[in-house]
Amino acid sequence: MIGRNDKCPCGSGKKYKKCCLNKIDIEFYKGMREAAKFNSSLMQLLKYSIKEGITTEKLNKIAEEYINDHGNKSACLGYHSFPKSICTSLNDEVCHGIPSDKVILKESDILKIDVSTIVNGYYGDQCETIPIGNINQKAGKLIDIALKALQAGIQAVEYGKYIKEIAESIQFMMDINGYSIVREFMGHGIGKEFHQEFSVFHHIDDNIPNIKFKPGMAFTIEPMINIGSWETYTADDGWTVKTKDGSLSAQFEHTLLLTESNTEKYNVEIITKIV
Repeated sequence: MIGRNDKCPCGSGKKYKKCCLNKIDIEFYKGMREAAKFNSSLMQLLKYSIKEGITTEKLNKIAEEYINDHGNKSACLGYHSFPKSICTSLNDEVCHGIPSDKVILKESDILKIDVSTIVNGYYGDQCETIPIGNINQKAGKLIDIALKALQAGIQAVEYGKYIKEIAESIQFMMDINGYSIVREFMGHGIGKEFHQEFSVFHHIDDNIPNIKFKPGMAFTIEPMINIGSWETYTADDGWTVKTKDGSLSAQFEHTLLLTESNTEKYNVEIITKIV
């Protein structure tokens, strides 16, 4: 692996960080921002489309049409044989729910929409939990806490700190509020591949990699928060993950990009954030 201070392999005689590394960074940053921007526009379209009486299959078709019209691809469709272009997980479904014309949204439901797309070879990834009509106080508080869990994880990404700070921040917030964090699924590095090293833990664990934040990193933070136990199981369809105790689950996810700045620190960009 070429070090940032090594001579650039292009033969310019300059240090790698002053020559081709910068070109690679610029291309990567641009590609990730464009992928995330498109992904966010798709999320916005789906949020406008969600209403009582619509099926999750209809939402999937809306997503497919939008993705295809823009010449892009779904990262979900065909991924390990996943059959649809988005994931739609309802109420006690934690993640990886399969859109269906048999699933009709009704008032008081909470729906997790997970959108992942490929734009010019770069991946975008995000998730939101959407209330359907009037929901009860318990569900509303869960959604609020899940969003705060994501925000706590993002705020932990600071110069000089390590990946473990994300898990510690989220775990602390959930412990004081009495909610649990799903342990089987984590955030991940992302770029020209969907899931890259490293894993982003949302709960404290001895297996968290000892990695320091640095420019050039792109990764997701995506805590899945349950009202009851953190334990889950996979349904008979082989994909849909549900809470073992039947309690409600909520999730929010963003993709972050750490970029060079004019100081020795770096910029933390939430590139999937809808403005």
